Amino acid sequence: MPASDEFEESLLDAESAPPEPIDPEPDSALVDAALDAAAEGNTDEAAWDFAFRRAAAKVREFPRKPGVYLMKNAAGTVIYVGKAKNLRSRAGSYFLAGAKVEFRTREWVQEIADADYIECDSDVDALLTESRLIKDIQPKYNLELKDDKTFPYLMISVREDFPRVEVTRQPPEKGARLFGPFANAGALRGAMQVLQRIFKFRTCSLDIDDGDERWKWFRPCLLASIKQCTAPCNLRISKEEYKHDIQRLITFMEGGKTKLLRQMKEEMAEAAGLLEFEKAGRLRDEIKMLESLDRRGDIDTHAQPEVFYIDPKKGLAGLKKILNLVEQPRTIEGVDIAHLGGGDTVASVVQFLDGLPFKPGYRRYKIGGVQGIDDFRSIHEVIARRYRRLADQDEVFPDILLIDGGKGQLSAALAAFRDQEITPPTLLSLAKQEEEIYLPGQSEPLRLSRHSFALRLLQYVRDEAHRFAQHYHHLLRRKRQRGE
Repeated sequence: MPASDEFEESLLDAESAPPEPIDPEPDSALVDAALDAAAEGNTDEAAWDFAFRRAAAKVREFPRKPGVYLMKNAAGTVIYVGKAKNLRSRAGSYFLAGAKVEFRTREWVQEIADADYIECDSDVDALLTESRLIKDIQPKYNLELKDDKTFPYLMISVREDFPRVEVTRQPPEKGARLFGPFANAGALRGAMQVLQRIFKFRTCSLDIDDGDERWKWFRPCLLASIKQCTAPCNLRISKEEYKHDIQRLITFMEGGKTKLLRQMKEEMAEAAGLLEFEKAGRLRDEIKMLESLDRRGDIDTHAQPEVFYIDPKKGLAGLKKILNLVEQPRTIEGVDIAHLGGGDTVASVVQFLDGLPFKPGYRRYKIGGVQGIDDFRSIHEVIARRYRRLADQDEVFPDILLIDGGKGQLSAALAAFRDQEITPPTLLSLAKQEEEIYLPGQSEPLRLSRHSFALRLLQYVRDEAHRFAQHYHHLLRRKRQRGE
């Protein structure tokens, strides 16, 4: 990785000042000329150096808050994404002399011609946002986090008679209450041990049915003996009492831990006063573990599509059937529109190959020919721009094109193909409210089972397009707030 966590921490609190001299307000014409020359492959060192110093001056205006920074080359392509507790300090470290000799950064820092950032609520939010952006953008110099490695969740299997509690990276699609994702798997597992001592839930995989007399003869595990589980496997606790304990755990995870932590801190102080230092130390460690449970993301904001498995083969086979296709589709593209307070409008195109995201095929568009909020015209513009180019360059169209929206959005896409005199691929739209599928020439939408593999694959494409559009939306919003 070009800048490891170790390197990042060593520079995190440095007062980063870019190399001098730097003109904080360079002439815009000179800047544009230098960037154009660099983007065209001009190897003139003066042009590259000018762009680099301009980026350094820009970073000096970053806030001293947690967030994610994005380093770009002269062509405007993001080449590196990183997280920071202090954006100005961390991003500024790339413009220090040390970055030019540090082996993890020396090969690419001189390519930096621009920089941007996304401010986050906390360092945990920054970590999760960084991971999502790297997976989506696939920057050239980020060597880690590009794979499908995910952050874990704390899961409660609420539909069982005696719900289980466990740490998982692969939760089921239904029948579970999830908290997370958590930034640190080790800290989460440590906190789980403390929670189990307090709430005495089970973590085993047994299928325990309430009222099944056979469980009376089952021998509980060691956790029951050390009083860390109420042993529902031996029917030592009723279904109602056990679920009451689980509800207390849910309340705790939803933010009701203030009282418990206060009690534990009082016990720690009392133990220290009685010179019971071993007990006080154990309580101190347990308090830290429980407080680490706050270091988690929001299940919607920090969505991890890699976690919720969708069988791509069954999804594609289902689409072939419901759409009456001659052959099973291989490529699907999804289009979504996002708005910036009624001003800037952006669009995203995501590409799926054999039912899985194909990140090199992702594209972003800034809508320029539409005033205000107008989804229909925005869809018309992005469809016309993208597929006009594909047709002119004789490139292959996707087998299926999915538009986020209802009948109106579908009509706008059809109009774009008609106006460009281009034959569209198989075209459909998916409306969010009732998850209805609209097809050209059909007055009534198609309604599939919520558990349909075909529908779930379309939802995956639609949601991925939405998330990808939102990342671009956030970047533009930051620029607008800074008046750029």
